[in-house]
Amino acid sequence: MPELPEVETSLRGIAPHLRGRRILRLVARERRLRWPVPESLDAAVAGQPVLDLRRRAKYLLIDLPAGTLILHLGMSGSLRVLPAATPPGPHDHIDLALDDGRCLRLRDPRRFGSLHWAPPPVEAHPLLAHLGPEPLSPGFDGAYLHRQSRGRRAAVKTFIMDSHVVVGVGNIYASEALHRAGIHPARPAGRIALLRFERLAASIKTVLAAAIAEGGTSLRDFVQENGNPGYFARALRVYGRTGEPCPGCGAPVRTRRIGQRSSFYCPRCQR
Repeated sequence: MPELPEVETSLRGIAPHLRGRRILRLVARERRLRWPVPESLDAAVAGQPVLDLRRRAKYLLIDLPAGTLILHLGMSGSLRVLPAATPPGPHDHIDLALDDGRCLRLRDPRRFGSLHWAPPPVEAHPLLAHLGPEPLSPGFDGAYLHRQSRGRRAAVKTFIMDSHVVVGVGNIYASEALHRAGIHPARPAGRIALLRFERLAASIKTVLAAAIAEGGTSLRDFVQENGNPGYFARALRVYGRTGEPCPGCGAPVRTRRIGQRSSFYCPRCQR
């Protein structure tokens, strides 16, 4: 599933092509995404100029004068800016046709993505209203994690993947950040000291920033706006490397199911 770095990479790729353009129409070849795309959305966006594009958690926000489009890429979605006359493929479900002859095209083979309309303020939309802070924001730090963790018995990996605690730290980047911080993914969050949370918050920021710089992580479906894969997969230390030597100590990387997700860790470096 595209995580925060992949969504941020997509945003940076498409924003220069959409900002300031006018949406002529919405073309929906398949409305049956995770939630049905309502036909009323077509009229809501037609003729609207794109004021800005931004990201909140794993959602792309396209700001128009009358409201905001909220786009989620789901498990397999990707975005391309193409000439509007480009023949669509079998999984090219949605186009936003622009006034320069191009379109923003959503490709989503599994159809777990979604497209929503939100009147202002978009922050009040149910998908966004209860989200935690952005991990790359100044307000996210070890002290915040320490406060939020008190009394929690959930595994720390589950804790940092909770979007009510902090947004955008998905399975790949949680495993990588915990390895860099030297924290075992199954350790109860409420039993971790402030100093270790400070290391973890710094590791989350480092891992996410590095992944964004590399265009995200391509393990199967994700591609950038220009069609290139994300290259952070080459820098993964533990994720998907079961049995391979830990880059820190050489011990074989192990896998464990935590919160219904595969978690990768070093049994020596992470305590």
